[in-house]
Amino acid sequence: MKIAFISPFYPYRGGIAQFADSLYLELSRSNELLAVNYKRQYPKFLFPGSTQYVSDSDKNRKINSLRITDSLNPFSWKKVSRAITDFRADVALLSYWMPFFAPSLGNIAGSLKKNKIKTIGLLHNVRSHEKMVFHNLFAGYFFRRCDGLVVLNRKAAEELKEIVPDAKYEILFHPFYNHYGIKISRSEALNKLNIDENKKVVLFFGFIRDYKGLDILIEAMSSLDDSYVLIIAGEVYGDFRKYDELINKLKLDRQIIKHIRYIPESEIPLFFSAADVCVLPYRSASQSGITGIAYHFDVPVIVTDVGGLAEEVIDMKTGIITKPVSEIISSALRDYFEKNLRNQFIGEIRNYRTERSWEKFTEKLVQFISNVIRQYK
Repeated sequence: MKIAFISPFYPYRGGIAQFADSLYLELSRSNELLAVNYKRQYPKFLFPGSTQYVSDSDKNRKINSLRITDSLNPFSWKKVSRAITDFRADVALLSYWMPFFAPSLGNIAGSLKKNKIKTIGLLHNVRSHEKMVFHNLFAGYFFRRCDGLVVLNRKAAEELKEIVPDAKYEILFHPFYNHYGIKISRSEALNKLNIDENKKVVLFFGFIRDYKGLDILIEAMSSLDDSYVLIIAGEVYGDFRKYDELINKLKLDRQIIKHIRYIPESEIPLFFSAADVCVLPYRSASQSGITGIAYHFDVPVIVTDVGGLAEEVIDMKTGIITKPVSEIISSALRDYFEKNLRNQFIGEIRNYRTERSWEKFTEKLVQFISNVIRQYK
């Protein structure tokens, strides 16, 4: 099958690009792929981080992509459609994660449909994490122009049906990442991070945004004794001062270790090898690639029951599902350590990784695409 795949790829950073790189490599094992990358994703004023690009030490997985998509330039949308048509694609796969991209992707999908090329929307989010005016109008414009849609959890499927009740979709759960290298010994990792080996190490990892509830986790730490330490590792989108003020107010400076910067892939094994548990205290979520990274390194998770986040966890087997309330999270952490649940969870995580592989995800995706193509012939 000839598949055109429109998405951010390397050298863009973040979960969408990481997902696209992994899926491209798996799809290309038995299909002919055209990777259509972004020349410009966002205008600078809409991007709250320091840069949209990876660091020099991040792994380049050698994906040969065509960098021609510009979210703001309609002339580039025509160029994308022409490139996919010239490729003679059987289908185009379009990554979507926020309504800002709906006009460009919807225009491209409509143009491809005129050229009898089927389109599949790969929806990382159905609803945006941040409230946006006319969200449903923009999202619906793109969704209705696709011949089929893929969502990554059940909650997203419910949200999709609220916007497009008759949508043709498939639920394919987010696979777990497997390209971040191998873990090092816990003692070596703790030594490099200057953390006492006797500490109970809690990790918050990834981009720091309001909806991810870091303040809730900081408040939870105030209920725990000084045998617990929290590593915060990730770049902040916005201003970290409000978190610093909370840390100072709660007198937690000795229990919290801050690495407030973009964490390149080369350092990811260090943080997860040091962690006893990874906590995702999100206020809202679609799903999270952080869970998959944790599982890759045999690190159990504590996640809040919001959006589709809890669908990635088998409660009391691969992690603990809780509420986005500081007292409840602190209680879950106490139970986790006092009952020594880590070793019990690790065996379940290893079995779970097999079920949620990129190979199985890709097999199901190709089957769905084939069904869509047959239906519209």
